[in-house]
Amino acid sequence: MTEKKPSNPLAHLSLGKVSEYIDHYSPNLLQAVPRSLNREDLGIVEQQPFHGCDIWNGYELSWLNKKGKPCVALLQVTVPANSPNLIESKSFKLYLNSFNQWRLANSQALTDVLRRDLSVCAGAEVDVKLFDLNAASDFAIHQYDAESLDELDIEVDHYQPTPNVLKCTDTQVQRTHISHLLKSNCLITSQPDWASVIIRYQGNEICPESLLRYLISFRQHNEFHEQCVERIFCDILHQCQPKKLTVYARYTRRGGLDINPFRSNFETNYPNHRLVRQ
Repeated sequence: MTEKKPSNPLAHLSLGKVSEYIDHYSPNLLQAVPRSLNREDLGIVEQQPFHGCDIWNGYELSWLNKKGKPCVALLQVTVPANSPNLIESKSFKLYLNSFNQWRLANSQALTDVLRRDLSVCAGAEVDVKLFDLNAASDFAIHQYDAESLDELDIEVDHYQPTPNVLKCTDTQVQRTHISHLLKSNCLITSQPDWASVIIRYQGNEICPESLLRYLISFRQHNEFHEQCVERIFCDILHQCQPKKLTVYARYTRRGGLDINPFRSNFETNYPNHRLVRQ
């Protein structure tokens, strides 16, 4: 008897397929991806070694007021990392577009609808905030206070995640590093995903050259943004065993949305500060 192959848990996604752009409110466009899929590979399904969130910023949000006049706003969505599902990005874009011709009383009514629908998709309470374009100082470009790794003169020959390149010394340190060289590829379409990544830790010093070499090793790796950040966190934690660790990636925008996964075992809040490429 032929063994039945398991079905593809991502086959339902609209990602990588031709999609119709619907401009009337359609919450069914949202698609969830179980976080357990990637966490099974990492061995952290039952208990994660981090807490955190996925911060989404939306720049193409529009709807109609009751008189039919278009309105626009900037969107910030925070999805907890302990939610059962992450929100697939293309479906999120299509869902937001479905508000383009929908009439609402005011921005609070839209906020309430967004919070309800996104929470259902994620399987946990999602925070939603709208910002007026004339008062959106939260979206100003910042520079993070961190030591850049990108000027290091290194030789690289691995372009798939290679955690064993990470090396440590016996010196105890507190460090915050940043690299703008993180690139991975979409799990479904293989489109490139570009990011800057901030790594803050306390423990044995991680040799900067080895950390940069490890981050670059994601260059031909296919995984969703959130999954890459969790892999980076787990690899550093396993290989280097820092007492404290934060991994925070700021991905460049696609389809009017940027995704910024934050994972930490000691910090509970991190600023949603845009970088220059966002």
